[in-house]
Amino acid sequence: MTFTLAIVGRPNVGKSTLFNRLAGKKLAIVDDTPGITRDWREAEGYLFDQQIRLIDTAGLEEAFDDSIQGRMRQQTEAALKQADAVLFLLDGRAGITPLDAHFARWLRKQKIPVLLGVNKCENERVVQAGVAESYSLGLGEPIMLSAAHGHGLDDLYHILKPHFPAEEQEDDGGHNSFAKLSGDDLDKLEGQQDYDFAAGMKEEDEDVKALKLAIVGRPNVGKSTLLNSLLGEQRTMTGPEAGITRDAIAVEWKHNNRTFRLVDTAGMRRKSRVIDKIEKMSVEDSMRAIRLAQIVVLVLDANELMEKQDLLIAEHIVEEGRALVIAVNKWDSVKDRKETLANLHDRLTRSLGQIRDVPIVTISALTGKNTDGLMKTVLQAYMTWNKRTSTGKLNRWLSAMESHHPAPLTKKRPNRLRYITQIKSRPPTFALWVSKPKDLPDTYKRYLINNLRDDFDLPGTPIRLLVRTSKNPYK
Repeated sequence: MTFTLAIVGRPNVGKSTLFNRLAGKKLAIVDDTPGITRDWREAEGYLFDQQIRLIDTAGLEEAFDDSIQGRMRQQTEAALKQADAVLFLLDGRAGITPLDAHFARWLRKQKIPVLLGVNKCENERVVQAGVAESYSLGLGEPIMLSAAHGHGLDDLYHILKPHFPAEEQEDDGGHNSFAKLSGDDLDKLEGQQDYDFAAGMKEEDEDVKALKLAIVGRPNVGKSTLLNSLLGEQRTMTGPEAGITRDAIAVEWKHNNRTFRLVDTAGMRRKSRVIDKIEKMSVEDSMRAIRLAQIVVLVLDANELMEKQDLLIAEHIVEEGRALVIAVNKWDSVKDRKETLANLHDRLTRSLGQIRDVPIVTISALTGKNTDGLMKTVLQAYMTWNKRTSTGKLNRWLSAMESHHPAPLTKKRPNRLRYITQIKSRPPTFALWVSKPKDLPDTYKRYLINNLRDDFDLPGTPIRLLVRTSKNPYK
C-alpha cells in the first residue's frame, strides 16, 4: 500500500511548489498570489527511493461558513482523512502568524502523525527567528526546507521513514504506445494486403489501465458538479460563482469494474477575455488535460447551447485527436427539449463539419440524472476511437470508391488510388498511396474520410488521412 502524505498550511507558504517538487512535474499551478489552490489534488511521487502518494491542499483559512474560503477548508479536512501523515508547512521568512498557531492547535487534536516544515529556508540567517519561533507550536523539531530549490528533502525522508509501509512498491510498467513509423518505413507498407499495424505490439490490459477522461467546458456549466455526481461525494468545490476550479483535478474512480482517471478542469473562456495571469495558467492546465486525455466530455449549459467558445473547445479536442462526447447539462430546466436538440444538431453539423455524428447526452449533474447513460456513451466512444480495420477490407473499399467517384484528373491523366492501410488507432489513422498526392484536392480527401466514417462505423471520432506518393510500377 502506498504511503500518503498531505501537505497543509495557510495560503502562500509553498505547498504547491513542494507538491510539484516531490511529484517531479509541474502539476499544480504556482504563483505568488495567495489562495490559488482551492481543491485538494493528488499525484504519485518519490522521496528518494520511496514511492509516495502526495496530496496538495488549499490554504487553511479560519472560515466556517459557505464562502469560498469556508468550502476550501472543508476540502482540506476531507483530504486529511485520506492521509497517513501530514506535513504542516510554514513560511520561514514571515515567521509564526496567529493563523499558524490556530491551525497547529487544531492539527494536534487530529489522530494522525503531524510533521512541521519551515519553508523558504534558502538563507538560514533570514529564517533563523522564524525557525526558533516554530518550536512554540508544540509539533516537535521543525524540518528546514526550500521547496523551490529542493533543500531539506533528505531530512523529510528520515523523519517520515518510520511511517513508511514495510512492503516494497511495484512498478506499474508505464504506458504502452504505438510504434511510430518513419516516412521510409511507411512507404515500405504499400501493397502489403495482410499488413496489420497492431501485430506484434503488446496489448494493454483494459481492466488494469485507467481510462483517462477529461471534463471540460466554459465556466459555470457544471463540470465540478458532474465530477462529484459521478463519484457520489463532494470531491471538488462547487458553487454559483464562475471560475471556482483553477487546477485540473485528477481522481481515480471505478465504474462497472472499469477504472477511470477523471480530470475536472478549469472553465475556458474566450482568449480575449482571459487577462488575469492565474486564469491564463488555469486554461493552459485545461489544455494540457485535453492533450493527455483519451476521451473528453464537453459540458454545455442547456440554456446557452453551443456558443462560439463551445465550438472552439470542441475544435481543439478534435485537433488533438481525442474522442469527444457532448454532455448537455441542466437539461431539467429546458422547456422545449425537441427544438433545443434540433438546434444543437444543426449547429454542430454546420460548424463542426470535420467530425460528424458526435454523441450527445442530456444530463442533470445536480440530480445525477442520466449520468449512467453518459458513461455508457463514453465507453462506446472509446471503443470507436480504438477501432481497427483490416487492410484487405480497406483496399476492396478503396477500389469501390474509385469506381464510383474517381479522383480528379491531373494533367489529363488519372490520379490513381493505389493502396490504403490503417497505421494507427486512437484516433483511427489511415495512410493512402496515390499517383500524384499534391494534386489530390481537399474536397476529395473529405469525401474519402466521410465514407470511411460511414462504411466502417466510425461516428463522432476524429479520422486522420495521410496521403503518400505511390511507387512508379515502371521504374
